[in-house]
Amino acid sequence: QVQLVESGGGLVQPGGSLRLSCVVSGSIFSIYAMGWYRQAPGKQRDMVARITSGGSTNYADSVKGRFTISRDNAKNTVYLQMNSLKPEDTAVYYCNLGGPTGYWGKGTLVTVSS
Repeated sequence: QVQLVESGGGLVQPGGSLRLSCVVSGSIFSIYAMGWYRQAPGKQRDMVARITSGGSTNYADSVKGRFTISRDNAKNTVYLQMNSLKPEDTAVYYCNLGGPTGYWGKGTLVTVSS
């Protein structure tokens, strides 16, 4: 059974940084695209960043130049490095394997506030 477990969320001041991690159980990690999505209170869940099995990446316009997605296939782990955080980045961040109809983690809360 595939399970995704996120970690690394927390409270950070504006301008600060956080690194989220998502560990995937099972042997299918390396063949699938991985993504990070986020959902703020009262809003829909939106894609933040995505990385293919070959390492190609794409980002939401709102995070380009500030966030970096990466993956370590040997560790079945995908990361999201978040720099220059803004209050509007506050949300629950979800790890995803295989697209919106694929597998999801339970989410980790990121709060950007002074």
